[in-house]
Order: sequence, then C-alpha cells, then structure tokens
Amino acid sequence: MKPNPNPNQANPTQPAQPINFVDKLASGSTTVADIIAPAAQVITPNHMQLNNLYTKTFFVYTYPRYLNTNWLSPVINYDMTLDISMFIYPVETAAIMSQLRKRQTQLESSLSIQREKGMVRDPELENAIGDIDALRDLLQQGQSRIFQLSLYFTLYAKSTEELETLTHQLESTLGGLLIYTKQTFFQMEQGFNSCLPMNSDQLKVLRNLDTASLSTTFPFTSATLSQNKGILYGINRHNNSLILFDRFDLENANEVIFARSGAGKSYAVKLEALRYYMLDTDVIVIDPENEYRTLSESVGGSFINLSLNSDKRINPFDLPKAVTGDTGDSILRSNIAMLEGLLGLMVGGLTPDESGILDKALYETYALKDITADINTHQNQPPLLTDLLTVLSNITGAESMVKRLQKYTEGTFAGLFTQPTNFELDNRFIVFSIRDLEETLRPIGMYLILTYIWNKIRNELKRRILILDEAWIMMQFEDSARFVHAMVKRARKYYLGVSVITQDVEDFLSSRYGKAVVSNAAMQILLKQSTASIDIVAEVFNLTEGEKYLLVLCVFEDYFLHFFVQHQLQY
Repeated sequence: MKPNPNPNQANPTQPAQPINFVDKLASGSTTVADIIAPAAQVITPNHMQLNNLYTKTFFVYTYPRYLNTNWLSPVINYDMTLDISMFIYPVETAAIMSQLRKRQTQLESSLSIQREKGMVRDPELENAIGDIDALRDLLQQGQSRIFQLSLYFTLYAKSTEELETLTHQLESTLGGLLIYTKQTFFQMEQGFNSCLPMNSDQLKVLRNLDTASLSTTFPFTSATLSQNKGILYGINRHNNSLILFDRFDLENANEVIFARSGAGKSYAVKLEALRYYMLDTDVIVIDPENEYRTLSESVGGSFINLSLNSDKRINPFDLPKAVTGDTGDSILRSNIAMLEGLLGLMVGGLTPDESGILDKALYETYALKDITADINTHQNQPPLLTDLLTVLSNITGAESMVKRLQKYTEGTFAGLFTQPTNFELDNRFIVFSIRDLEETLRPIGMYLILTYIWNKIRNELKRRILILDEAWIMMQFEDSARFVHAMVKRARKYYLGVSVITQDVEDFLSSRYGKAVVSNAAMQILLKQSTASIDIVAEVFNLTEGEKYLLVLCVFEDYFLHFFVQHQLQY
C-alpha cells in the first residue's frame, strides 16, 4: 500500500482523528508576546539592538569594605533610562560558618608566617581577620545572616554614541562609591533577560553580603510622590518623576501658598483649581481683584460681584439648614456667635459690656420673627440688620453700637447688609468678587461671604475647594482671623479643602491665628520669597540655609511642596 501523500487528507484505513478547534484558533491569535516583542533584535558582543533602541547590561563584581545606607540613590535618581535587577539568595548559616572558620585559619596562618619572617605588617590581612571574626560572632548570636546578591544594570540609548556616554557616566558614578562593574560581553542577551521582570537570573554573578550590608542596597529610596489618582502638580527636580497625588488623601485637604508679588501664585492656584474641577470637585473662590472671572466664565461658572452697586445681597441672619446631629438650639447659638464676630468687625471692636448687650439683642431680634431654639421655627423669615438696630435702640448702654451700625443701615454703606439673600450656590465653579468693595468693607465682605459659604457647605457633603485669595485681609482683625482659623480646623469634617493664599507673609504670620492656620494645613506651597520675609518663613517652616537661598533666588518654575509628614520635595 502506498503511503498517503497528503497528511491532512483522511486515510480510509485509519479511524478519523477529532480536530481540536481551540488549538486551531489559538494558533492564529495574537498573543501578548506578539504585541510587546520588538520587530527586530540584533545581538553583538558589546550591546543589543531592539528596533531603534540600544541596550547594554553590567554586573557588579566588587564592593567596598563599608557600604553607606542608600548608596544606590545617586544611580536611581540619575537622569537616564535604566533598569536595575537584584537577585537575593539566602545562605545556610551552618555552611557559611564552616567556610569562615577555614578562611580565618588560613589568614591567621599567613599572618603568623609573615611575623616569623619579620615582614612589615599587612593592614589588609589584619582587617580581613578582624572582619571575619566579627562576622562569626554575629552569625553565632543570630544577629546577622549571609546572602548572595546578584546586581545588574541595563542601560538604554537611542544611539551607540549615547550608549557609550551613559556607560561612562554609570561607571563613574558607581566607581566613586568604590563599586566596580563589568559589561556582560558576549552575554548581552542573558544580561538583558536577567533585567526583565521574569525572575530569571541567567548570569549568576554572585557576591556574599551580610544582613547589614544587604540592607543598604534597598532600592526604593527615590524621592517620588505619585499616586494612581489626583492631579499633576509638577516634575520632581531630583529624578524628573511626576508629582501626582490627590490632596484629599492627605491628613487634611487644606493648603497655604506663600509668595511675593509676581511669583506665580495665582497661576498655580488657577491651574490646581481647574484640574480638580475636572475631577468632579466643586470650586469656590473669594476673589479680591477679579482675577478668576475669565476662568469661571470659560467653564460655565457663576461670577457673583458683591458691592454697593451690585444687585447681589447676603443676609447674615440666615440660619443654616440642620444636618445630622444638629439641634435647633445649637444652630441658633452657632449663628449668633458668628454674627457677634461679624458685627464686632463692622463696629471696630466690642467692649465686654457691649458684647453682652449684643448677645442678648441678637436673641431678641430672632424672637421678633418667632425664631427660637425650636428647629421648626427656623423656617420663618429671618430678621435683617435693621431689625437688630431697632432692638439695640431700645437697650440702655447700646447707644455707641447703634451709632456705629447706622452707617450700614441708613448711611454710606446702606443696602449691602440690610436685604434678604437673593441668590443660591447652584454651580460647580463659583467666584465671589469683592474688588468693587471699598477698602474698609473688604474684610467685612470676605467674612460675610465665608459665613454664607460655610452654612451652605455644611448642608451637603461633597468634595469642595475654597480658595481664599489675599487672606492677609482677614488676618488683620481678631474676629475675622479667628473665623478663618475655625473654618480651616473644621473643614475636613465637611470634605472641604481650604486654600489660603497671601503675598504679605509677614502680616499673615504675625497673627497667632495665621500660624495656627499654617499648622492645620497638610500642604504648604512656597514660591519665590522676598529677602524681607524669608527669615520668618524659614522659622515657621524650618528651612535650611540652602532652601532659603533657593526661595529667594528661584525662577518662576521652582517652588517647594511641604507636606504634613515633613517630607520636602523640590520641583
């Protein structure tokens, strides 16, 4: 019988074999290896070429007597494309003890022979004996172990010339640490494979290290700050890695930014606000100079101009809605305490007697509208500043307060604080402008806006950023500074991040509440500082002389990011 010339054709004399369609389909499918594999690979004695990329692998063959902690950091943070691979093999203590005992016997015999011959002492031999003796003690006591380490480096470059330059830089950097390498000549493929994430040591160039020495090779020492979520803040100057994180994952989401005029703080804050806005975070800005109007309009936000001539009004007597755990009495007490701070700011300060009178008058003013500690009465129409003035006019000892408050009800500033609130926070990007407010009204306007925002924030928990630009305006006065500090302290409970920005660092930090605000901000950004303010900044943030020098002379792109863990990053 003749053999079947076509192996795929069925042989009638043999039973039919079933076809495995799964294997058939798999043979024609694209695998992960097909996707990531280079189109071409060229292996030469001194390098490899993968498509248009050139690679070269090195192994460490000798270490110094002492290894400093974090000695790999200069290599890891060097500006080059580099793979580092480590293979660590534990060695049985009993086996290594036997070898050390034999080696020590040999060395001591050599030392004895040299002494008998009257030769000059050999410090290297004596040190070796001392090292072995000390290591044996540690091993015997269980305080150390011996490991074998394979350490490889693979460089990548776009040309052979660049590859040689990087080779020289790597060898020089390691040579300065008394760590010497060799290229894997005629074993470039094995060296390259050893640096791939496949757990395959194809070179097996091993060196013995004890526990202490091995711990100094810990590779994860790079000054990087990158998370899987958040926004891009910049590029790390040390290693060009991305600074990427979410401030809401810090101890709190508060932030302070200090810089002199023209240092770029407004640009940095706008960029941060826009990036968080893209991540479904609401943004509210108190803008003293209309700097954020264009940004607000570009994202379809709301721009609210608060001034004597505008039609927007806020009634400070509005009561916030109750949230879980609130009682009618606590809501009323809290709002009256806030009003006492605002009114104290409006009249230029209160004496202890006036403070007591005002407290009583505020309760009576709410009572005129049938608003009491009963939370059901909080739905009634709230009183106005004119109602308070009517109550104060009938109280003995309040004459001075009445005179000072009259300019806000019937004098120069009439209308701004005496009308019901006529707008809502119904947008995800809101800018409150106080540029058109008179200079004396700005602290009052900022205080009023902050109280309104705070009451709204407490009603609905969601990610929000509140940007308080030129915060030194609020820190000039005791009542407003105290309110800002209280808001920053409580912001975390309501998923709020407060950004406090100022160029008058000295004025801000001269207030005891200013320093307290800084201590309650998990994130501080320092841009270029003036020579007049750098000393107080250095004292508050514990800056070194080098950091002070950088902040005084830095260019626009340079700034410090200082975190709650006291970990400083320059970028």
